[in-house]
Amino acid sequence: MPVLNIAAYRFVRIADGDAVAARVRDLCEERALKGSVLVAPEGINLFLAGDGQGIDSFLQALAEDPRFADLAVKYSDSDSVPFRRLRVKNKPEIITFRDASLQPESGRAPTVEPMVLREWLRRGRDEAGRDIVLLDTRNAQEAAHGSFAGALSLPIDKFTDLPEALETHRDSLRGKTIVSFCTGGIRCEKAALWMQQAGYENVLQLEGGILGYFEQVGGEGYEGDCFVFDERIALDPQLRPSRRIDEAAA
Repeated sequence: MPVLNIAAYRFVRIADGDAVAARVRDLCEERALKGSVLVAPEGINLFLAGDGQGIDSFLQALAEDPRFADLAVKYSDSDSVPFRRLRVKNKPEIITFRDASLQPESGRAPTVEPMVLREWLRRGRDEAGRDIVLLDTRNAQEAAHGSFAGALSLPIDKFTDLPEALETHRDSLRGKTIVSFCTGGIRCEKAALWMQQAGYENVLQLEGGILGYFEQVGGEGYEGDCFVFDERIALDPQLRPSRRIDEAAA
C-alpha cells in the first residue's frame, strides 16, 4: 500500500507545549502514524508518514486547534514508511538557533513564491533589477546532495554556525537580493529574520523551501537531490526517493 509523507511547520505562540505534544501524540498513535513532531513555545514542526486516510484525518483533527489551521503541508509518496517509530517532543525551539532576540512567531520575513523565483532565475535578476544570491541555510552535508545552481553554500555543520559563517560574505552581498532557502522552509525563515535584524538588506525567504519548489516548479535551476531527514535519504525534483541513493544502498 502506498505511503503518504507530509512535512509542515508553523511559527506560532504555544504556551501549553506539554498539552499540545500529548494531543499530537494521541492523534498520531490513533492513526498509526510514524515520524517526528517537535513542539516549542515558538511553534510546531512535523514530519509524518502513514496511509492517506490516516494522514488526512490527522490534519483535520489537528486543524481543530486554530493555531494549526491551514498549515502549508508538503506531500510526497513512498513505497514504505521511512520512519521506524513515532517521536513527539516538547523542546525550547523547533529549530535550534540559540538567539533569544529572534521571535519568529511574532511575524514572518518577506517571501518569494517558487514560480516567481523561477522567473528571476531565468532572467538572472529580480523585478527590481538586482542580482540574486541564493543562500543555502542547510549544513554542508545536506548541500552536498544537491542545491540551486550557483547558490552560496556555507561550510557549516549545524544551523547555529550560520551567523558567523555568513558574516564573511556581508560585503559581497550588498546591493543584491538574498533569497534564503532550506529543505522545507523552517531554517530559511529563521535565517531571513536574523539577517534582517543583523542589518542585511533585500532579504527574502523561499516559500516552502526546496520541497515546495519541487512541488510547484520541478527541478529547473536546481542541481541534484534534496536531502530529507528520514530513511529515504534524499528526494529528486519529482519528490521520489533518489535513484542514486537507492543504488548506493543496494
